[in-house]
Amino acid sequence: MTASDRPLLRVVRGTPDDIELAALTAVVAALPAPSVAAEEPPQSAWSDPARRMRVSLPSGPGAWRASGFPR
Repeated sequence: MTASDRPLLRVVRGTPDDIELAALTAVVAALPAPSVAAEEPPQSAWSDPARRMRVSLPSGPGAWRASGFPR
């Protein structure tokens, strides 16, 4: 059985009448199609625009060491 041969809906339990089955079909038909292009690949930290913003450097004891760590 191929994907085109399978039914879109299948009643597993109960016995819906014609009106209930038509309502279910209308709801399923109104659902938006899944969008494959909506998923974006994760952005690299190197190309993140937030890295171009200035940040204040720490001050006090150990500040020279902490200034070398990325935020």
